[in-house]
Amino acid sequence: MNARLAGWLALSAFVVGADQLTKYLISNWLSYGQSWSVTSFFDLVLVYNPGAAFSFLADHDGWQRWFFIILTSSVSVWLVMLMRRHVAEVVLPLGIALILGGAIGNLIDRVLLGAVVDFLYFHAGGRGFPAFNVADSAITAGVVLMLADQFGLAARTARAETES
Repeated sequence: MNARLAGWLALSAFVVGADQLTKYLISNWLSYGQSWSVTSFFDLVLVYNPGAAFSFLADHDGWQRWFFIILTSSVSVWLVMLMRRHVAEVVLPLGIALILGGAIGNLIDRVLLGAVVDFLYFHAGGRGFPAFNVADSAITAGVVLMLADQFGLAARTARAETES
C-alpha cells in the first residue's frame, strides 16, 4: 500500500476513533434526552437519530436503518477508490478522508444501535441547530474541502484556458 494512502486512511481511522470515543463518553455520562449546559448557547445532550442529516426519514418504521447501512457502506468503498486515484494531492484526499471517517463512525452506530448518537447542541434566541456529533462535523468539513478543491481546480482550468 502506498504510504500516502496509508496516511489518509489513518486520518479516517483517527476520525472514527475520536467519534466513537466521544459518543461512548457522552453515552456513559448522560441519560437519553438529558442535557448539560456548557454555555448559554451550547449544550451537551444525548439523543439518537435513526434517520439521516436533520433527522431526515427518522420517523419511518425501521427500513431506513438498513438503507443507510447499505448506502454508507457503498459510498465508503467508492470514497476509498476515489482517494486512491487522488492520493498524491492534498486537499481532495483530505476531504475524502474526513468524510470517510465520519461516514464509518456513523455507520458503526447504525449497525450496533440502530441509530446515530448525537450530542452537540448549539442554540440561541429560542432556536437551535439539530444536535450532531464528531462524525457529522468531519463529514461537513470534508465536503467543504472537496468543494473548495473543485472550485479551485475549475478556477485554475479557466485561467489556463484563457492564457492559451
